[in-house]
Amino acid sequence: MIYDVTIGQTTHRVELTRAAARWRCKLDGREIPVDVVSPRPGVLSLLINGRSFEVKEETGAGTTNIVVGHERFSAAVRDPRSLRGRRGRDSGGQGARKITAPMPGKVVRILAAAGTEVEAGQAVLVIEAMKMQNELKSPKKGKVSKLSVSEGAAVETGQTLAEVE
Repeated sequence: MIYDVTIGQTTHRVELTRAAARWRCKLDGREIPVDVVSPRPGVLSLLINGRSFEVKEETGAGTTNIVVGHERFSAAVRDPRSLRGRRGRDSGGQGARKITAPMPGKVVRILAAAGTEVEAGQAVLVIEAMKMQNELKSPKKGKVSKLSVSEGAAVETGQTLAEVE
């Protein structure tokens, strides 16, 4: 797995490969010995060069933070191999773009009501699946023209949840 991880204004390339029961990690091409355990959902315990770190992801109101110990960092993670990653962020584009459910779950929060102006990458709604909350973001700058769901609604994979024009 390859990811581009942006912390603040700096982007790093992170390459992760599974080797038996361990993970192999390269950060910007440099190998980093790391041991990873997930003691509970949403939390990773990392052992790097003999030092232990607890890492959590926090999402909310259009932002994602990575919390390491007591320090909080603004972060964005992108898979450069995905179609969305290769296209980059769409700042405009023609016509309406749909926001669809990537997995079955339940809508727990609507962050941008119909008629709201949004930026590309801004969170529009949050769904919960397997006790994890996932922000679904606007694919382009524009106006939320349609919300097809309400808070508390159950959704299926691929279901259209909103449209941005």
